[in-house]
Order: sequence, then structure tokens, then C-alpha cells
Amino acid sequence: MTGLSDLIIEPVVRAALAEDLGRAGDITSNACLAPDARFAARFAAREDGVVSGLGCARLAIALMDPVARFEIVHPDGAHVRAGAILAKADANARALLAAERTALNLLCRLSGIASLTAKFVAETEGTRARIVDTRKTTPGLRALEKYAVRCGGGANHRFGLDDAILIKDNHVAACGGVGEAVRRARAAVGHMVKIEVEIDRLSQLDEALAEDPDIIMLDNFPLTDMAEAVRQTRGRALLEASGGVNLKSVRAIAGTGVDLISVGALTHSAPTLDIGLDAA
Repeated sequence: MTGLSDLIIEPVVRAALAEDLGRAGDITSNACLAPDARFAARFAAREDGVVSGLGCARLAIALMDPVARFEIVHPDGAHVRAGAILAKADANARALLAAERTALNLLCRLSGIASLTAKFVAETEGTRARIVDTRKTTPGLRALEKYAVRCGGGANHRFGLDDAILIKDNHVAACGGVGEAVRRARAAVGHMVKIEVEIDRLSQLDEALAEDPDIIMLDNFPLTDMAEAVRQTRGRALLEASGGVNLKSVRAIAGTGVDLISVGALTHSAPTLDIGLDAA
């Protein structure tokens, strides 16, 4: 995996460190440890999973100790077993222990997203469907969480309201119909902007296809209707299945022949991966 730029990571890590350090810094480490003491430690997985967020851990330590050493053993995107050493750090003891919780919070969170994504990807192996995320992300962490989805083998949906047209049910209602909403969108944006429209019943498919959108979202469609939508569309637009997708249902959804399956749970419900920082 190509890691995220520090320009994206650093504001998040700085804010997290500032929140934790408060007004007086790490009074425990400052009281217990000599100013020049060194500490060597290892980030270790305590359960099986997929790694994501080592750049955050590295930067958290570097912001506290600019000359700290940080060695990655298993990079972002790696599938690891419980007990695997992900990275090693050697730094000023006060600095490393002050950065520990921020480093682990982000590393465990992002690795949890990557691990859950990998499970969805594994369930759809052998089908044409790609697993994609949504905008249901933690405020302020979207770029990091969508990166974690890529680490797990998934793909990214739009990052925000400004990078693609996605006509939802309320847009359709306000415009008076699927066709009219797509026509207005087409007239308002340039040729580089993709247009996706959501439909919630099969009877809207022909109206949507008549306007040549790039993607049609099938919102909460029964499996039989999804398969029929694939048959009727015949590749004229990408079809995205959405709504209530889980690990038990995703294989059957992929089996209908849809191109994309969007899963909000990747980012809004992923459990953290248990990772610890242990003395080397």
C-alpha cells in the first residue's frame, strides 16, 4: 500500500496528541522517568487482522521525539496473525509513552476497518462485485478511514459532496422524478463529473436508464429485483447495491451480478483491532 501523505495525517495526529496532553503534558511519565531515558518497544497484533495506520503511529512518536527510530515490520495492507510484530520503535521514554495512546487509538481503529473490509472482500471473491465504502465516517477522519478501506482490499466511493453527483431519494422527490433530477444534474456539471442516481424500486429503472447516468444505485432492492435490474441494464450503467449489507448477505448480493456493493458498516461499525505496545 502507498501510505497517506504526512500533510493529511499530521493535523489529525497533532489534534489527538493535544487533546491527550492537555495543559500540563504527561505528568505520569514526567514524574517517573528521567528526561534522557530511552525506551524500546514493539507494536504487536493480539489478534488476526489487516494492518492500517502505521503512518499515524510513526508520526505520533516523531512529533514527540523528532529523532525517534521507527521500523515497520509488517506494512499497511499486510494480513497478520496474532502475535505478529507490526513495527518497532526506539525513542525518548517520556516521548514514546506520551504518544502511545494516540498511536494505538489510530492504529487500532484503522486496522479494524481494514480487517472488516478484508472479510467483505473475501466473501465476494470470484464475483464481479467490488466492495466500496460510504461517507458514513468519523468526522475529521474520513481520509484516514477511506485509506484503511483500501488497505483491506476495498475501493472508495466519493470522498465528499464535491467530487461526484449522487442523486438520492430526497433529490428525486424535490425534482419531481428520477429523469428530471438526472437531466438537471447533467446540465449543471462538467463532463468530468460522474453522475449516480438512486432508485428504490425496479419500476424506476427504465426512467433512470433513459438519461444515461454513469451509475445507478439499487437501494434496498430484493435479490430478485437486483438480478432483474442487472438483466435489464445489460451493462449500460454500473449498478451499485446499497442498504443493510452485512457479512451474511453480501455473497448473495454479489451473486446477482451487480458491479458495486456499498457498505456503510466498513467505517461506522468496524470493531478496533487489538494491538498493543510492549517493551522490547
